[in-house]
Amino acid sequence: MRVPKRSIGLLLALGWLPIVCGCAQDGMGPRDAAYDLVITNARIIDGTGNPWFRGDVGIRGDRIASVGDLKGKRATRKIDAHQRVLAPGFIDMHSHASWLVFADPRSASAVTQGITLVVEGEGQSVAPVSDYYLKASANSFKEMGVTPDWHTLGEFFERLEANPAAVNFATYVGTSTVRELTVGIGNRRASEAELREMERIVAEAMEDGALGVYSALMYVPDVFNSTEELVAMARVAARYGGAYQTHQRSEGDALLESLNEAFEIGRRAGIRVNLTHLKAAYVQNWGKMPMIVDAIAAARREGIDVAADVYPYRWAWAGLPALMPPWAREGEVAEVRERLRDPAIRERIKREMATPTDQWDNDYVGAGGPDGLIILWVEDASLKHLEGMLLSDISAERGEDPLDVILDIILTGSADFISNITDETDMKLALQQPWVSFGTDGGLAAIDGPLSVALTHPRTYGSFPKILGRYVREQNLMPLEEAVRKATSLPAQRLGIKDRGLVREGLYADLVIFDPETIIDRATYQKPHQYSVGIEYVIVNGQVVLDRGRFTNARPGRVIRGPGYVAAP
Repeated sequence: MRVPKRSIGLLLALGWLPIVCGCAQDGMGPRDAAYDLVITNARIIDGTGNPWFRGDVGIRGDRIASVGDLKGKRATRKIDAHQRVLAPGFIDMHSHASWLVFADPRSASAVTQGITLVVEGEGQSVAPVSDYYLKASANSFKEMGVTPDWHTLGEFFERLEANPAAVNFATYVGTSTVRELTVGIGNRRASEAELREMERIVAEAMEDGALGVYSALMYVPDVFNSTEELVAMARVAARYGGAYQTHQRSEGDALLESLNEAFEIGRRAGIRVNLTHLKAAYVQNWGKMPMIVDAIAAARREGIDVAADVYPYRWAWAGLPALMPPWAREGEVAEVRERLRDPAIRERIKREMATPTDQWDNDYVGAGGPDGLIILWVEDASLKHLEGMLLSDISAERGEDPLDVILDIILTGSADFISNITDETDMKLALQQPWVSFGTDGGLAAIDGPLSVALTHPRTYGSFPKILGRYVREQNLMPLEEAVRKATSLPAQRLGIKDRGLVREGLYADLVIFDPETIIDRATYQKPHQYSVGIEYVIVNGQVVLDRGRFTNARPGRVIRGPGYVAAP
């Protein structure tokens, strides 16, 4: 019943209208409340790995003010958790959120997983901006209605602070980006002058707030970075307290050599190392995860601070040109297309794509050929009907060699594929390791708006709920408390973030409330645009961004800068 304002005083005097008090559950309270928000009746999993305990959490402003028994305490709002789990907000160690936070400030696919911090920068970071990056991404910027008006990482952070998202944001500086700005995208070593410039760019990014340097050594032009060049960049990041994160040079037949390169960079640069989406790729390497685990354990015994992240899916995702040998991908897009139009060069490319090798990670062979590859997205509107189809089906429909199908699609514009290259048993063993945290390896997506148009990998929507629902609840792969540690305090530790990742007084109030009995992913390869279920509330810097499963208008996300940040005078 709505009551006119002029009648409220009379009704109160007559005792006909109850006084709204600060103890009202999930309601509003007096302005002089002791807390802005109190969460009651929770099973608190604090992120340390310790067993859960019953308790309440009080929030003032953007910080956790109290953890314990808060019965009777006043608050502007109270949320009854009804014995659901209250945990620190999840940290996505391997995101491609990038500038998509401007296209969907709700960060819908992240928030509905309980993610409160996205970490990006693999190979090509959002800044500093190269001309090559702007040219290659021009259509994407236009489609999403985003104007890339930043150049340095500091400028990108300033724009994000002026136009915040629902989640917190942190990034490395990508070594591919650094190479584009100095050497270019060709296959040659950096000169001494260029190497000094690479070091200067890394130093500037670290002072702007980068977490460290991040390589993607299977992709052009990062594949052309030598170990020496990577060590030089990592040494600069180490001086600022940063980390070296890497999509290592090989996840397939040269996996051990690739691991040794990562260990060498950690050893020589004196830097902690994070291996991104750890896997043993291709059927001939399935079953090698115990050997990988042993190699990392040996490196840790030696004193190399190395850890890893994993996403819980067997199918990988990449741009279609990654199926070609590295030399065929070198240079500008126009140069690549010119090669594909040359009959002799085209036949060489096809021959190498169909031939097993340990010189580069050949996803075409490793996925078992056209039956292991799905075209996920194509830029050309006339080819949209191919999205979601197996390459073998497209080949049969057209009556063409599947290798020609791939190269013809590349000629039309940008395109992505997913490939079946990893083994479930290997993946589960990796997930169990105490030094493994979690990532999505996805961008941002939504079931509405511009980010709903193209197909995406289901990991973009479902990574964290899949781990908590399928692997923790259904398969008992690890205790729930351990899974929460891997999603919260472990990545915070690896990133050097000291004031997030735990339910602890004085830390920032990044929190998630979820139902451990119902949390699960819904996204599939065929129908990826589906939010996960079981995440009920998400709180970022003390503000509710997901309220009983519904998005709010709050955009409290902040830039999380690395340890080398130097504030402008």
